[in-house]
Formats: sequence, structure tokens, C-alpha cells
Amino acid sequence: MESITTSYQTPNGQVEGVCVKWTGFSILMVTGSKGFIACPAIDVDACEGFAKAAALVESSADNPIGTLDRLCQRKITKANSLAKDLGITEGMIAKDAFKLIA
Repeated sequence: MESITTSYQTPNGQVEGVCVKWTGFSILMVTGSKGFIACPAIDVDACEGFAKAAALVESSADNPIGTLDRLCQRKITKANSLAKDLGITEGMIAKDAFKLIA
């Protein structure tokens, strides 16, 4: 297992990217003080129950994200109501949403 972290500066402050890699599988997310954007391994509906804004990006076994750089370019496919309240919408490019979670 390998863990990789990266910081991204936005107009609203810094967010942190985390990638945990196993052979053939990774979990990725970018976190800010207001919420996070993640791969589909995370249950955003459950996160809403904990009062956390969360959104998912497109990924599949045939087209995995794999890296934080690739996560930045993926489209948002699902957002819980708290993420939508921040302005995160389906179809938005993940990196454009970073400033909304900072």
C-alpha cells in the first residue's frame, strides 16, 4: 500500500488531495474545510448523515481514476444536498469545485 498527498491552492484557500494505492485499486479524495470530492468508493449519501458535503467523480473498472492529477480533470457525477448547497453540480469538472470546498 502506498499513500500520496498533494496540496492544491484555490482562490478560497488550500485543499488537500489524498490517494491510497493498492495493487489494482486506489481510493482518492480531495478535502477542504467545507467538504470533499472523491472516487465512487465513498458513499456520499452516508456522508450527508454526518453533515458532510461530498461529491463523486466519474470512474469505473474500465476507466479508473488512478492518480490525483486525473481526479482533477474528471466530471462530478453525484453530489449530496450539502455539496449542492455549496454550488457543486453534476457535470462540473472536479478541479473547478475545489474552491467550493476550500
